Amino acid sequence: MIGRLAAAFVALAVVGAAAAGVTTTPFDSSRAFEHMRQLVAIGPRPSGSAGIQQARDYIEAQLKEIGLTPQEQAFEAQTPFGVVRMANVIARIPGARPERVLITGHFDTKLYRQFRFVGANDGGSSAAMLLELARVLKARKNAYTIELVFFDGEEAVLPEWGGTDHTYGSRHYVETAKRDGSIASIKAMILFDMIGDRNLTIRKETKSTPWLTALIWDSAKRLGHHDAFLDDAFEVEDDHQPFLDAGLASVDVIDLEYSAWHTAKDTLDEVSARSLQTVGDVFLDALPRIEAKLNK
Repeated sequence: MIGRLAAAFVALAVVGAAAAGVTTTPFDSSRAFEHMRQLVAIGPRPSGSAGIQQARDYIEAQLKEIGLTPQEQAFEAQTPFGVVRMANVIARIPGARPERVLITGHFDTKLYRQFRFVGANDGGSSAAMLLELARVLKARKNAYTIELVFFDGEEAVLPEWGGTDHTYGSRHYVETAKRDGSIASIKAMILFDMIGDRNLTIRKETKSTPWLTALIWDSAKRLGHHDAFLDDAFEVEDDHQPFLDAGLASVDVIDLEYSAWHTAKDTLDEVSARSLQTVGDVFLDALPRIEAKLNK
């Protein structure tokens, strides 16, 4: 009898948690790491390449496997090397409200001809994070519609970042949303970039929307991850910038203290499932508070 009562209480607690927007499906970093491993196995994945098409196919197949319907947002980008065909991948999880919270990251890798660049962290970790979050959030009762956006063309084509030679996918997404009016339904944008570093060091990005940053860092402290989410601040230009320029609440969760950044050493040896777990847990803890803030 006691066993049955305990089981009933557990079932009621789970139902109550789901109704309140609490995540009942845990983030599984082993799954996320496997996504990263599969992407790295493809090899270099610069925009317009056969590699990135394979990565896009993999992402779409994984989204379909959990019951989502991915869509490609194809476009042609004018780059210093000429026109390059690119395509963002977008998947929506309907929520209680039609307004959207965007969870984003890029899946391209930087183009290098001098060495083989497989981008385990820079390109691989963000795509892996989004795929695992898609599985978790698909099972959750979300207050807002969740839109997962995998950006193409984050990386600069030229060796150095400058001018408009970067963030092609995010800029195209925002430009399209402005034209069709859908930008009005975007309530917040969360960007993940380079979050798989074994020695995870995420600092506050100064251009990011302060209240979004504060809620995420509060969750990190509450979960005991203050050693990974530091209070120091620095400025980064990334895929969140077009959204900020459009007046949308946006935050960049990024670790730039990564010695293998843009080198041949950005391999699976330099990343860890533990770091992915930390970031996933922190975000999922912060999400109900982000939803509550937006609902005020």
